[in-house]
Amino acid sequence: MAKFSDIKGFTFDLDGVITDTAKFHEQAWKQTAEEVKTPWSDQLAADLKGISRMDSLEMILKAGNHEKSYSHEEKVALADQKNKKYQQLIKQLTPADILPGMEKLLNDLKSAGYQMSLASASKNAPGILKQLGISDYFKGIVDPATLHAGKPDPEIFVRAGEILGFRAEEMIGLEDAPAGIKSIKGAGQTALGIGPATKTAVPDLYFDNTAEVSLAAIKERMA
Repeated sequence: MAKFSDIKGFTFDLDGVITDTAKFHEQAWKQTAEEVKTPWSDQLAADLKGISRMDSLEMILKAGNHEKSYSHEEKVALADQKNKKYQQLIKQLTPADILPGMEKLLNDLKSAGYQMSLASASKNAPGILKQLGISDYFKGIVDPATLHAGKPDPEIFVRAGEILGFRAEEMIGLEDAPAGIKSIKGAGQTALGIGPATKTAVPDLYFDNTAEVSLAAIKERMA
């Protein structure tokens, strides 16, 4: 693992690290399920986490035995409709929706002169940062539409590193998902995992929740 004194930049995942938009995805998918007459359940909600839009729709249709009832075009329209609902819902986000400890971390990193970039698979990331009032902290955001492969492929964190212009060993990546930790490690950066789910991917640094993550704690654990 790199030495803390070598670190110059931080690459961040967004959902589950800086804020949590999972509740909005769930609300939007629940409306879609009601529309296609699939019974909603906690299990279905859990199964959809981290799954792509079209795959999520297929799971909802399958859960109600409707997978053969819609043409490809109708499915695309339903998925599109879900995203529009989600985009409406995330307009409710305010700076109060930044996860515990993260605003202080961003402020401390900025004050100490570290550079930051965003490695989020969400096409809505720029709008979410704006709603949270933290766009200015980031030197840049990776455009997920330009990627050839999603996490756990390292590409998104490699690109987030290129935005900052540092060597891989000079950066720490923050993630709350095992696929994201694998992506950071594949990119050669120090992987900081948040939450028990990341343990399976063996992060270099581990914190139970966002409230525990601070510049001082990171420094201490890398000493």
